[in-house]
This record gives sequence, structure tokens and C-alpha cells, in this order.
Amino acid sequence: MFQLLSITWNVNPVICQLGPIVLRWYSLLFVAGFPLGYWLFTKFCDKEGVDKELLEPLLYTMLICTIVGARLGHCLFYEPQYYLSHPGEILKVWHGGLASHGGAIALVLGIFWYARKYGKKGGFNAMWVFERIAITVCFAGACIRMGNLFNSEIFGGATSLPWGFKFVRSAQWVSEYGPSVFPEGGAACHPTQIYEALSYLLLGLVLLWVYFKKDKKVYQGWIFGVFLIVLFGMRFIIEFIKNDQVDFENGMAINMGQILSLPFIVAGVIILVLSYKYKVPTSLEPKPVSQKSSGQPSQTKKTKKQ
Repeated sequence: MFQLLSITWNVNPVICQLGPIVLRWYSLLFVAGFPLGYWLFTKFCDKEGVDKELLEPLLYTMLICTIVGARLGHCLFYEPQYYLSHPGEILKVWHGGLASHGGAIALVLGIFWYARKYGKKGGFNAMWVFERIAITVCFAGACIRMGNLFNSEIFGGATSLPWGFKFVRSAQWVSEYGPSVFPEGGAACHPTQIYEALSYLLLGLVLLWVYFKKDKKVYQGWIFGVFLIVLFGMRFIIEFIKNDQVDFENGMAINMGQILSLPFIVAGVIILVLSYKYKVPTSLEPKPVSQKSSGQPSQTKKTKKQ
């Protein structure tokens, strides 16, 4: 009965094409995360008095690290033999293949570099950046997973639930579940892209609420620790119902996505423990108004005798 309520997903992944230039939903949603993150960071800077001129190098750092790291992550974690034998293919990002874990590793390295270069001027450390980046990554990650939905990729196994999707444009779906196997129309599958997108979106909203409403009640590291535990924890759980992405994952107790998620979860637990141990305020202290700008006389100077 539920099978009748399944969704046939036949959306064209291409929005428009002008000659050799192709605009895809995935590309649009992937890129959308960066201006959204930039806008959120302007709000963080307004709240804590950080110079907004420091946002431009942060944006470029995030953009470069995300794309390069995600591409290298896919090539080295999932298909190392092919790409090491054909290194030129690594540069062909348009052929597909991005791994979120690779992007996360590159972001960590990029943020340490950024904080070391600009932190003294802005009055912040690396953890301050990590916590605010974590919030923006939740929303960017949700956009990317919706891009995967439009590409009809990274979906789960067959399901009889009423929200199951038939990804008729996916060669993998056709070969494993499609009409050639099931003449009645094929089996519906778990739309794991939506599961992940919703979990990331909900996490982002909760962390955003904590930042603006409860920042005085949490310590530095709490937001980032919770982010790592919940985001990669949800990724670990959802992977159980995903189809294998590459052949070598067949028969594995846990797949590559789960293996790569475990260190991030452990790191989140450690950061959370350290957060409660050191109890550093999560928000920057408001910068004091200078005596010159306030127009008040300095209290350290002695008044002249009359």
C-alpha cells in the first residue's frame, strides 16, 4: 500500500545550458553555501565587534580549502588507485567526485592558518573561528546534500516507506532497483540526501540559537564539540542505509564514510570535555571605548592644582 505513495524523482540536474556552459542544480547549491556563510559571519562580527575586513580572506580560505580538500578526499579516500594512475583526472572536478571528509580536513588546516595570520589583529583564536564556521557549515552542508538529490546520487537502499524515491535518472538505481528488474515500476529508495540535509539544517538552527541566545551559558569549544559529534554522528548512522559508493565497500561492516567520521566524533568529545575543563567564554569581550573617543578625562592623570 505504501509503495503507491512513493515519489518518482525525474528532475533534470541541469538548470540551463548555453553552448559548452552548463549550469547545474548541484553547482548552484554548492556555491550558495559561501555567500550564506559570509552573511552569517557579518552578523557574528556585528555582535562581537570584529573587523569585517577580515572576512574576505576567510571567505577565500573556505572556498579554496573546501573545493581542493573535497576533491582530494574523494580521489585519495575512495578511488586512490585510479587517480594516482591518472593524476590529470584529479583536476577535472566537473567529472564529479567530492568527499565532505576531505573538505573538512582541509578546512581545519585552513582555519589554523587563517587564525594564526589574522587572529592577533582581530582579537580571536582558532577555536573562535571553528565555532562560527561550524554553524555556517551546517547550512552549507544541507545545500550540498540537496544538490546530491538533484543529481539523483548518494541515496539509500530500497524501502516501502511512503516517502521513498525512485531515482529514475540514476544508472545505479536502474541497475539495482529499476524497471528492468521490477517491471511494475521499480523499488523506491531511502532519500538519504534529504535525511542528511534535514539533520544538518536542524543542527545549524539549534547552534545558531545557542550562539545568539545562550552564549553566556556555554564555554568556548561547546558549539564546535557538539557540531562534530552530532553532524558526523548523524552521518555515521545514515550511512547504514546508504548504498555503497564504491565497489571496495561491498561486504565491509562499516563503510569508508563511517570510518572517516569516527575521528571527528572522538575529536568532538575531547573538545567538549576541554570546554568544561577550561571554561573560556565563547564570545569575545566587548572592546573598551578609548578615552579619546569617549571624551572623558583619563582617570590615571592627576588634575592640576589650582
